[in-house]
Amino acid sequence: MGVISNGTTLLDAGALDSGVATGAMTLISTTTASSSSTISFTSGIDSTYDEYVFKFYDIHPATDNTFLTFQADTGTNTNYNQTITSTFFKSLHDESGGTTALSYDTSSDLAQSTSFQHLSRNVGNDNDQSIAGTLQVFSPSSSTFVKHFISRTNVYTNDDYSIDSAIAGYFNTTTAITRFQFKMASGNMDSGTIKMYGIK
Repeated sequence: MGVISNGTTLLDAGALDSGVATGAMTLISTTTASSSSTISFTSGIDSTYDEYVFKFYDIHPATDNTFLTFQADTGTNTNYNQTITSTFFKSLHDESGGTTALSYDTSSDLAQSTSFQHLSRNVGNDNDQSIAGTLQVFSPSSSTFVKHFISRTNVYTNDDYSIDSAIAGYFNTTTAITRFQFKMASGNMDSGTIKMYGIK
């Protein structure tokens, strides 16, 4: 039977009390795109959860060769222009098996910028092309620390590549973040679903 130390006492891992986080995911909201210019999550983001997870299911753009992006805001603000510093790595492989690469993408990172953060590389708009992945945001309600995020996505590109992107960064604010917005870098989201979960 496992034993966990909380810094002052030892806890029996087989009999944890209700005050210890379980890490269970709770579905808060689901939004399905239909020729949508933006998808915004404006409620349910508060101190109830320590972590928020967004899942992307087959985000299909109306415009060829574009990117999924996101930003955040505080209070009831809707400018979605918080200051971000981030990193962006990508690996790729084409259908013919002839091209592979692993590289840092300077065109998709941000340095103290209020722009929308890229969450993917260029996705195609053929009927079978889309984006799938995950975004995690940590302690968005903190009034002490900046707000960290990590994302992992994969796309089927307009030129038949699979591109796996690993993104991480932070919103440089100690004000609570209360809303998130997703959009394509150009054009609409033709279809696809985004789910928001909370983790205590």
